[in-house]
Amino acid sequence: MAILDILTFPDRFLKKTAKPVKDINAALQKIIDDMIETMYDAPGIGLASIQIGCDKSMIVYDIDQAENERSIQVLLNPVIIETEGEIVSNNEGCLSVPDLRSDVKRAASVIVEALDREGNPLKIEAHDHLAVVLQHEIDHLNGVLFLDRISTLKRELYKRHVKKQLKKNDS
Repeated sequence: MAILDILTFPDRFLKKTAKPVKDINAALQKIIDDMIETMYDAPGIGLASIQIGCDKSMIVYDIDQAENERSIQVLLNPVIIETEGEIVSNNEGCLSVPDLRSDVKRAASVIVEALDREGNPLKIEAHDHLAVVLQHEIDHLNGVLFLDRISTLKRELYKRHVKKQLKKNDS
C-alpha cells in the first residue's frame, strides 16, 4: 500500500465531477487500499477519490476510529437519494482545505445508495455525524468543497490567505 498525495485548494481537479465506477478489478482495489492508508495517515475520517486525483466515484470513511480498531467503510458510486432535517456541523474541516474549520449547514439525515467494494448494492440510512461525513465526501465527488458551503466572507478570507501563502512559497 502507498500513501498518496492529497490535493489541496486551489487545485482545479477538486472541482471535477467523478465518473461512475464500472469495473471492479485489482487496480481499483489497490486504489481503495491506498485511499484507506492515506486517510488514516492524514489523519482524517473520510476521503474521496477526487482528493487523490482519481476521477472514479469512490469514498472511504471511518467515523469510529477507536485505538487499534478500524471500522473502514468503502462506497462506490454513492448517491444521496433522500435528505431530511437540518443541522449545523460544528467545526467541520477538510483534508483538501487545510487550516480552515467552519460550521456548515447540512441535512440531519440522509439515505445513500452505493455499492460496496465487491459491487454489492448498499442502502445506508445515516443521521447526525455520519450523515455529515457522507454529505461532505459525496460533495467532493460532485466537485463541491466544504469551502463552497460556508459564508462568502469566510470563503474570501481563506482564498486570500491561500493566495498569500502561494506567493510566499514562490518567493
